Amino acid sequence: MKLRTLTLGLLSASTLAFAAHAESITIATVNNGDMVRMQTLTDDFTAKNPDIQLQWVTLEENVLRERVTTDIATKGGQYDVMTIGTYEVPIWAKQSWLLPLDKLGDDYDVKDIIPAIAGGLSVDGTLYAAPFYGESSFVMYRKDLMEKAGLTMPDAPTWDFVKQAAEKMTDRANGVNGVCLRGKAGWGENMAFLTAMSNSFGARWFDENWKPQFDQPEWKNTLQFYVDLMKANGPEGASSNGFNENLALFQQGKCGMWIDATVAASFVSDPKNSTVADKVGYALAPDNGLGKRGNWLWAWSLAIPAGTQKADAAQKFVSWATSKAYLELVAAKEGWANVPPGTRTSLYANPEYQKAAPFAKMTLDSINAADPTHPTVKPVPYVGVQFVAIPEFQGLGTTVGQLFSAALAGQTSVDDALKQAQDAATATMTEGGYIQ
Repeated sequence: MKLRTLTLGLLSASTLAFAAHAESITIATVNNGDMVRMQTLTDDFTAKNPDIQLQWVTLEENVLRERVTTDIATKGGQYDVMTIGTYEVPIWAKQSWLLPLDKLGDDYDVKDIIPAIAGGLSVDGTLYAAPFYGESSFVMYRKDLMEKAGLTMPDAPTWDFVKQAAEKMTDRANGVNGVCLRGKAGWGENMAFLTAMSNSFGARWFDENWKPQFDQPEWKNTLQFYVDLMKANGPEGASSNGFNENLALFQQGKCGMWIDATVAASFVSDPKNSTVADKVGYALAPDNGLGKRGNWLWAWSLAIPAGTQKADAAQKFVSWATSKAYLELVAAKEGWANVPPGTRTSLYANPEYQKAAPFAKMTLDSINAADPTHPTVKPVPYVGVQFVAIPEFQGLGTTVGQLFSAALAGQTSVDDALKQAQDAATATMTEGGYIQ
């Protein structure tokens, strides 16, 4: 008995000693469903890497962006892995703020990443962030309500059809809003939606000489259409609703249509969480016949800040979380329909995924249809579909998002919001030296 007790004591001591020498990495991520699920599956990573401990900082989208931007710009060193997007990666990589991902392992298969997604996360052919999931945007709609309205959703609808359908599906007495759209202020919240939407209306942030364009009729048409549509057929308090809020509304059966990220499809069609899982249809983002649809291109990706002291451990985690093996792990635990979408070509060639995910083809078609190098009807000097890939955009986009959210809330008029947006953009671009 004494020998056994002594042995257990020695084992405990060695375990404690090992834990003391384990390397701890801190990961900052967004509170979206796929990332929350990832945290529940990390036993797989720690079993394979017992010398690495994981610390999580999980934040709402706008807060995450603010924290990681401040940390990396000031070389704060709080995080070893950051969840960032297609906007930040090329800008930060060019400023030498990110480490190149050149140690992902022999079996990682970088070439399997969908070209449109990989291109936005690379500089001069070098990958600086690995996509956890990729997305475009499309229409998710209630097939039963569409049928009740006497309408058939086209695969490629117009904005006029969306307005017509929203009017017919709105049923205030039963808590059904014809359409749910982002209203929460933020360059990656309401402005992701509105910028993509504006492309289909022929609008642009800047002309070829970087002159702001919010005083042009195309932006007036975009914002007026959006505000009128939402006031007539959107949910109460829409100016506070972002991706997660609208997801909850749709899952609860309170939206006839929702135009948002393709990644939402697995959540609205999941019978464990969605009351309308068996009633959801999908269509391309709307257009106005001008040659551009209102869909965006984005990837939530894992990147490693240049200031980390734990680059090798961080790269091991990034490789695990964005690998083919991780997709198979999620499929085994949650089913193929719930694997993070939009990153790997092989996923869309997988018959099991195609069978389990009725939204798969529409997602891939939407991703491939987005063109960051030619995002608008008229020519522009910038790259980016739902953002402008310049450092100033983060602050300016948030300012404009606040103005447009206020217009949706009825706190200001559409005309006043556009005038203030034009003034803010002109001041920003003048200060930045883009215009005189």
